[in-house]
Amino acid sequence: MSTYVYGITAASHPSLPEGMGGVGDPARPLRVLTQGDLSAVVSDAPEGLRPKRRELLAHQNVLSEIGAGGCVLPMRFGSVAPDDDAVTSVLAERADHYLERLRALDGRVEYNVKANHVEEAVLHHVMALNPEIRALAESNRQSGGGSYDDKIRLGEMVAEAVKAREAEDGAALENALRGIADAESVGPESTGWLANVSYLVKRASAEEFLAAVEQARTDMPHLEIRLNGPLPPYSFVEPGPAEPAGTTAAGADTGAE
Repeated sequence: MSTYVYGITAASHPSLPEGMGGVGDPARPLRVLTQGDLSAVVSDAPEGLRPKRRELLAHQNVLSEIGAGGCVLPMRFGSVAPDDDAVTSVLAERADHYLERLRALDGRVEYNVKANHVEEAVLHHVMALNPEIRALAESNRQSGGGSYDDKIRLGEMVAEAVKAREAEDGAALENALRGIADAESVGPESTGWLANVSYLVKRASAEEFLAAVEQARTDMPHLEIRLNGPLPPYSFVEPGPAEPAGTTAAGADTGAE
């Protein structure tokens, strides 16, 4: 039976609630493997596991429960090792790396902030701040809509201005939140958001960070700002050395949401 790995903690981490289950149907019972100063929270790996909503939530719930008792290095969904011995071998070989990460992330959580424009509001901003666009729009209106070429030109000018505004607003939002966080990790640009940033925040600073997000919503009402967290520090678990052959249990999650 292969071993499913949820996360890595210090060996001194508080015990999990008795009878708690993880992924699988029925849920596989959790257990803890300890090697030196480190432990891994694991279960038997179900056959044919797929990233369905129920399984993703089960994985996340286990990590949330572990994180409530102290720092955890979250593993990506689907991290499976051939057996328990493979997991403890990874803990032994990567002990220095994992212990350093546990120290660096102790007492900290991740918040993910995504933002996009409210379309009508940003178009109003673009028209108000760009005299050339206003003049062409008015000219088109007075001529009954404008020629085909003028319509294309207006559309291109508006699209270019909106794109520039996206870059400005993304930077402004990041700057508004940067000073409160210990670190930040920018998500991929292909997500369709003008900002997609994860912040590493001390638990003691969480209220200040949340207040800063609310202030940003007030200061930039033309943005739709979405907040997710607190989360285990997915985006701040740096990968360690290459794992031993035959195991995928060494990979840490860098952005599961």
